[in-house]
Amino acid sequence: MLTSKDFDTVAKPDWCPGCGNFGIQVAIKQALANLNIEPHRIAMISGIGCSSKMPHWVDTYGLHTLHGRSVPPASGVKLANPKLTVLINGGDGDGYGIGMGHFVHVMRRNIDMTYMVHNNMVYGLTKGQATPTSAKGYKSPSTPFGAIEEPLNPIALALTMGATFIARGYAGDAPHLTKLIEEAVKHKGFSFIDIYQPCVTFNKINTYAYFLQHVYKLETDAGFDKTSFEQAMKKAWQTDKLPIGIFYQVDKPTYEEQEPGMTHTGDAAALATEENLIPAVDLDISNIDITKAMERYM
Repeated sequence: MLTSKDFDTVAKPDWCPGCGNFGIQVAIKQALANLNIEPHRIAMISGIGCSSKMPHWVDTYGLHTLHGRSVPPASGVKLANPKLTVLINGGDGDGYGIGMGHFVHVMRRNIDMTYMVHNNMVYGLTKGQATPTSAKGYKSPSTPFGAIEEPLNPIALALTMGATFIARGYAGDAPHLTKLIEEAVKHKGFSFIDIYQPCVTFNKINTYAYFLQHVYKLETDAGFDKTSFEQAMKKAWQTDKLPIGIFYQVDKPTYEEQEPGMTHTGDAAALATEENLIPAVDLDISNIDITKAMERYM
C-alpha cells in the first residue's frame, strides 16, 4: 500500500509560508496514495502560475507547459495512453482567463482526466492583479479603482458546458479535499474541482478566516441530490454561504470510448473497452514506411 511519502520529491516547494497550495499538495499526494496509484502511472500537467509548480513537487510524470495551455497537452497524453491517470493543475487566471477556450471545450468532450483549479481570485505570481474570479470592486495593481466586471462563476459554467463531475474544495480543509480528489479520479469522464486557495501575500479579503466563516459542506444538506442539474445550479449561485463538495455527477460515455481510432476494430459504433483499447503508445510503427509522405511534404 502506498503512502503520501511515495510522492515526495527531493526539491521542496518555495510557495509563500501559509500559501493554500501547501494544503492542495498534501491532499493530492494523500488521495493518490489512498487510491494506490503508482507514481509511474500518473501524469501531472500544469500551466503557469504559483499553482502550476505542482508537477515539480509531486513525484509523478510531469509537464510544466505554457500559460493557459495545460489542457491540450493533457488531452494528448490521455488519448495517447488512456491507461495513465492524468491530472491537470492551474490557477484561476491560467484556467479561467487565457485558458478559457480550452477549459470550455474539454468539458464538452468528457475526456477522462481531472482538472484542479487553484482559485485564489488573484494573480499571485505577478504581484496581485485581479483575475476573472476577483470580486466586483476588488482593488489591485491592475484595478486600482476596483474591478468593474462581475466575477466568473466556474461551477455554473461547468454545469452549462456539460462537465460530468463538478466539485468545489477548500485548501484549508485537506481531509475533505483529499476525498474530493479521490472521487474525481475514480469518476469515468472529465472531473473538475474548483479549489478555494487563500493567497496570504496578495489577497487580504479571501483569507482563511473568511472561508472559515463562509464555507459549508454539501454533504450536510440532507436534501441535496448531486445528480440534479437544477439543484446543482442553485447551489452554484449561492453567495450567502459557500458550499464545498460534489455539486454534480453523472455517467456519460467518455471521448476515448467513442473514438474509433482508440480500438482494435476501428468500429465507430462500438465503445472502447479495456479489452479492445489500443493506446497509441503501444502501436508498432517499426514497419511503417513514411518515405512517400516525406517526399511529398519535405
